[in-house]
Amino acid sequence: MEERRPPLALVPTAVMVMLSLSSCCVSAARPAAGGAEQQLHPVILIPGTGGNQLEARLTEDYRPSSLVCRVWPPVRGRGGWFRLWFDPSVLIAPLTRCFAERMKLYYDPAADDYRNAPGVETRVSDFGSTSTLRYLDPNLKLLTGYMNTLASTLEKAGYEEGRDLFGAPYDFRYGLAGPGHPSQVGSAYLQRLKLLVETACVANGGRPAILVAHSLGGLFALQLLARNPLPWRTAHVKRLLTLSTPWGGSVQEMLTFASGNTLGVPFVDASIIRDEQRTSESNLWLLPTPKVFGNTTLVVSRYHNRSYSAKNMTQFLRDIGFEEGVESYRVRIRPLVEALPEPGVPVTCLVGTGVDTVESLVFGDGGYDEGPEKVVYGDGDGTVNLASLVGPIKAWSDSPAQVIEVVELPKVSHLGILNDKNALEQIIRIVDSINLNATSTSYHPS
Repeated sequence: MEERRPPLALVPTAVMVMLSLSSCCVSAARPAAGGAEQQLHPVILIPGTGGNQLEARLTEDYRPSSLVCRVWPPVRGRGGWFRLWFDPSVLIAPLTRCFAERMKLYYDPAADDYRNAPGVETRVSDFGSTSTLRYLDPNLKLLTGYMNTLASTLEKAGYEEGRDLFGAPYDFRYGLAGPGHPSQVGSAYLQRLKLLVETACVANGGRPAILVAHSLGGLFALQLLARNPLPWRTAHVKRLLTLSTPWGGSVQEMLTFASGNTLGVPFVDASIIRDEQRTSESNLWLLPTPKVFGNTTLVVSRYHNRSYSAKNMTQFLRDIGFEEGVESYRVRIRPLVEALPEPGVPVTCLVGTGVDTVESLVFGDGGYDEGPEKVVYGDGDGTVNLASLVGPIKAWSDSPAQVIEVVELPKVSHLGILNDKNALEQIIRIVDSINLNATSTSYHPS
């Protein structure tokens, strides 16, 4: 029988832990005194990796790897811009290669920063709107409605897009770096997000915003808070509500680097997109952190006669053939993930549990190209390990000023949390309690 981690009930009492679901939720929108509609705290939705749309435009510096990539897609109008992520063309093998070479990032050691492939310009459209978070591709039923259910639930509770409900998409390939290292794209996103928060507050009577962030979006939200002074945080952010955030990375990310990961998209050859996925700065950010995983063996390679933990990640990157990622990880990423800064605002973490999640991998004599011959599963949400999901409990529990609430959602997956009925009820419960100026939150065991 596999060893299980201690239940959340055993964590220090300095934090507020919710182990059961609230059995009653009420609408966030209700008449105020005198019959006038109650004014709500603005909500800003920050998506995870898959919830962002990217558009691209090819310039004369673009050097396609094939004739197919030269003529695809046949762009007419719109200034040459076309959908890069997510587009159904990725399902066709020759076009998968075109997609991969356009998505690829390059680390420039001289500039100590990442950039797009030569001849490829990218942009994220509709910043501030929730429209790009609702549909990755309206013509493709697969992967549509990323945050559609969540946004619609908030609208039914009285929220209105552009008034007190906003979206903050970003280029998910880029990340952030530790102190002293530039991150032009990631830092620019934090500035836009900060301005959106300030604008939303002003437009709603000075009421601080509620940040609702899924997966990677939670890490960006935490960095937004950590990189601004405490007076700004308390004046502009009422609560950080995270859904499935990988505070300490994920073992599954090591599989992505070793063999490629199709992210559940059918018919795609993982080996074709592996090189592109390795160049993603944010993927380096999501590797398991020593702070959470310690010396635990996460990967074993019989071909290299080695085992790897989060503490010898640079050796793992070398052995999988990604030498160019070693220095970037060592100087940019590791200093970033070694610290889990205190948010300085109340935090609620919604986490899925009880879903088989990759906990360790064994690769055979054929090496990493053949994929793992054995996968050991543990607790988590199917993508992120439980230890990573509840990382803030240990990191912030010693601070008497930091309020943190953890809500377990049994059998809810990493992506399913955006559509799960109980998860949506919890979100409305939290938003409602804030809008009612509730000083405490009670719950009843389900």
